[in-house]
Amino acid sequence: MAHPHTDPDLATAYWTTGPCRGELRREELPAPGEGEARVRALYSGHSRGTESLVHAGRVPDRVADIMEAPHQAGHFPAPVKYGYLSVGVVEEGPAELAGRTVFCLYPHQDRYVVPAADLVPLPEGVPPRRAVLAGAVETAVNALWEAGPRIGDRVAVVGCGLIGASVAALLRRFPLGRLEAVDSDPSKAHLAAALGVDFALPQDAAEDCDLVFHASASAAGLARCLEIAGDDGEVIELSWYGDGEVAVPLGADFHARRLSLRASQVGQVATPRRHRRTTRDRLRLALELLADDAFEAFLGPETDFADLPAAMDRLGQGGEGLCGVIRYPGPRGPDTKEGHVQPDRP
Repeated sequence: MAHPHTDPDLATAYWTTGPCRGELRREELPAPGEGEARVRALYSGHSRGTESLVHAGRVPDRVADIMEAPHQAGHFPAPVKYGYLSVGVVEEGPAELAGRTVFCLYPHQDRYVVPAADLVPLPEGVPPRRAVLAGAVETAVNALWEAGPRIGDRVAVVGCGLIGASVAALLRRFPLGRLEAVDSDPSKAHLAAALGVDFALPQDAAEDCDLVFHASASAAGLARCLEIAGDDGEVIELSWYGDGEVAVPLGADFHARRLSLRASQVGQVATPRRHRRTTRDRLRLALELLADDAFEAFLGPETDFADLPAAMDRLGQGGEGLCGVIRYPGPRGPDTKEGHVQPDRP
């Protein structure tokens, strides 16, 4: 299949044009100005939970402004250019970035111009393809800052999609008394095994937890979190339900056992670290954490950018891997220690 147009003065971007509809659109690519850089995309990631809601036109009106991505164009529900997991190489820009492989919170687009301050170079040892997970790991970092797990804690992560699995992957580095990944899909046991984390189906999950992280985006998952949290325990809610209504059983465990339910959202740095960390600090940390090879298990098969409009429904349904990887035309290769991208080998 032919690749999208690659004229030096044009870029191609994916736009959501209506419920479960999208298309590739060409747009003019300006020359980078002072303090700006031009990036050629190598990969972008499909964030299944959020992007599926955008694809279906299910972003609630009352939070539409809050849920806008940093470089989004258009407005919800459509037409809108949305996405925030882009990895590319700097073609033109400040000397310290030229030729570097960088991460940017940018929509699915083959080339783009952004302020250089919006680009974070990949650390040594983090492959460009894996770096598309930075947004998910950043969300997990924020949740851990929010919750503050303590040594010896008994912790459960309910819902082993991209966000929940990222939380579990980071928690396995903590000196916990117990860590269990919980999901209604038995196949997620293989992912937990790859992380070296215990796995349980919801009905078999261990109870009396000090902390429970919820990321299943389901009422049943949230209800089970309240059941397995110990007395005075805390549930950290990472799910985004879009415009769906969720029943929360507050008449049983929640009230009688003095439980706490707290939202964690990546739009701002978690309160316990907000005065000492910036969002850029948090993103840089997330990229450094992706040097862990265990995150390779999260990545799904690659989809050519030219095929993205036809693939959006499939990417939203899941399947192999937790994060869909969009591959862009042009040279790419393994990282070097300097964070540059080398041409493909013949």
